[in-house]
Amino acid sequence: MKTIRTPDEQFADLPDYPFGPHYAEIPDGLPLGEGGGTLRVHYLDEGPADAAPVLLLHGEPSWSYLYRHMITVLVAAGHRVVVPDLVGFGRSDKPTEQSDYTYARHVDWMSSLVFDHLDLTDVTFFGQDWGGLVGLRLVTAQPERFARVVVGNTFLPTGHGTPSDAFLAWQKFSQTSPRFDIGRIVSGGCGRDLSAGEMAAYDAPFPDDSFKAGARIFPTLVPTSLDDPESGPNIEAWKVLEAYDRPFLCAFSDGDKITAGNDGPFRAKVPGAAGLDHPTMVGGGHFLQEDVGPELAAVIANFIAATS
Repeated sequence: MKTIRTPDEQFADLPDYPFGPHYAEIPDGLPLGEGGGTLRVHYLDEGPADAAPVLLLHGEPSWSYLYRHMITVLVAAGHRVVVPDLVGFGRSDKPTEQSDYTYARHVDWMSSLVFDHLDLTDVTFFGQDWGGLVGLRLVTAQPERFARVVVGNTFLPTGHGTPSDAFLAWQKFSQTSPRFDIGRIVSGGCGRDLSAGEMAAYDAPFPDDSFKAGARIFPTLVPTSLDDPESGPNIEAWKVLEAYDRPFLCAFSDGDKITAGNDGPFRAKVPGAAGLDHPTMVGGGHFLQEDVGPELAAVIANFIAATS
């Protein structure tokens, strides 16, 4: 697997991102006889090392920069906060071929980091967008490691039903647009306009198009039919969620056309979601971390306090 690594100087002096990098070497998933090796994965690890961890997973096409305004709030509340960059994003290594990326590999890569390298337990998980699609597979693979779950603007698709027009348009754009400007894409998914410096920070991991294979292919990896190779694994994951009785909170925004209504199945099917007051994050777009990040972090911190 051929990979490239974004030069460190791309990440110098990013606005509101004072966090030091941490790295882990994980298997790339290829057999040794087929050129298998390792990938360097980046993650943030802030707050007291002996505190129970809050795991925050980003989605497409963002990176750990997305959580900068939430990390400070959660650390101030006494929590350890772990924020990985998915493979192909941020400071993590970037396989150069779109075919190197699969949903299953993303799950395996994050499993290697979260379970094997970091050995996280008593975890509070939050995932948005692909952070939910990947992270909920971690939760259902080893539910005993997770004390509680919070999800926002995400889903766990099985291939049943019809994707929204907004999602299909995004999927088509990712494959056909001659330009794929990450900063502008993220800004377009926010309720507010990002500053030039913030958009540049989202562009930073991708100095040119050769770094964007993972970002380009991600929308096509969402299971949209029962023939998808991850339809079956997600159906099995839902069976685990339908028995998951630990606290499970939905915190979706009111301004996201792509995932609107996807909190419904979680609230209806997950036992741990029953009887909870699931907040609507008013003023949030798809990337609610950008629009209402401190408020969302406070929801998570209060949820931890109420369910500890």
